[in-house]
Amino acid sequence: MATVTLKGNPFETLGDLPSVGEKAPAFDLVKSDLSSTTSSDFAGKKIVLNIFPSIDTPTCAMSVRQFNEQAASLNNVSVVCVSADLPFAIGRFCGAEGIENVTAASSFRSTFGVDYKVNFATGPLVGLLSRSIVVIDEDGVVIYTEQVSETANEPNYTAVIDLLS
Repeated sequence: MATVTLKGNPFETLGDLPSVGEKAPAFDLVKSDLSSTTSSDFAGKKIVLNIFPSIDTPTCAMSVRQFNEQAASLNNVSVVCVSADLPFAIGRFCGAEGIENVTAASSFRSTFGVDYKVNFATGPLVGLLSRSIVVIDEDGVVIYTEQVSETANEPNYTAVIDLLS
């Protein structure tokens, strides 16, 4: 198990993120229209998985906005914003915010949280996903990870964008 905090209180996730250099687990997520999006939909592209607890929190919403803005300037990169929110909440947020440069998807009906070891295992957020970033290259290999140690903090956007620029 990995330990992260929420406002200084420690909680555990299912484990460590996939390691840099290993093949990323395949994923099957649910978009706001209830259709599936899978890792194979992004074949031949780099993928940024922006993983977070809930779109209805300020930090999570900010990460989607930031990646939506920054993804527009990246070539051959797809950003997938993933939470355990229902697809309807994700759709509502993206529609209201004009989010068009990222794919927002739900881990609802999938094993994503288990496969990537980001499900909270203890604490009040059990069942939600820990704030994390996983970057996957065109061959499906993990090239960067960050599990944000304090859940209320934003991920390191600069490290991700610098890696992909």
